Amino acid sequence: MKQKHNRKRRGLLWISIGLLLIAAAIFLASYNLYDEQRAAKTAGEALDRLEEAMPVEASAKPAPDAPAVAEANPTLLPRDEQIELPDYILFPHMEMPVESIDGNDFIGVLQIPALDLELPVISEWSYPNLRIAPCRFSGSAYLDDMVICGHNYSAHFGKLKKLRESDVAIFTDVDGNVFSYKLVVQEILQPTDIEEMEHGDWDLTLFTCTAGGKCRIAFRFVREEDRFH
Repeated sequence: MKQKHNRKRRGLLWISIGLLLIAAAIFLASYNLYDEQRAAKTAGEALDRLEEAMPVEASAKPAPDAPAVAEANPTLLPRDEQIELPDYILFPHMEMPVESIDGNDFIGVLQIPALDLELPVISEWSYPNLRIAPCRFSGSAYLDDMVICGHNYSAHFGKLKKLRESDVAIFTDVDGNVFSYKLVVQEILQPTDIEEMEHGDWDLTLFTCTAGGKCRIAFRFVREEDRFH
């Protein structure tokens, strides 16, 4: 009789544990859905305000005389020509300009037409910033070594796994300068492979977590020629 009573108690205990686990799973799924919706809304609001502040066309700076341009970068122009060039062409090591929105500094907008994705990009990464929008992890668009990280929210970088070779990414800085890139390869890296993430012959890298967060998946792009080259 006592053994039967103990078995009944153990059965009730396991049922209670099962119900608690189910409740926890429902809560987690609900929170993840809420967080996805919050991330989409936050990034969308920042994108709208950022695009309002950005110029429609790239700002250009009248170049000095042709010899000065040729001396700064002799591959750009014949010495007897003059042209208007953006600042980043003349001074590629310059800091990327930012637009501040609600205390966050944004460097521009990332578009991926194949995924119908358009997102603002925050200048510096942190875990709180990643909950708002993708962030520059390192590098610069002007030096062709920019790395951008993003959460795998479906509204942020969760769709990147659908990218295919030769798909295009377009980055527009806050001055309106446009940089177009083509995807060449995908890589799976460990979270500790920081050096491998930042180095290589890639003009743009986008990365996010794999499902479960055990690894990082990096999407490597090369820049297409623009009208200034």
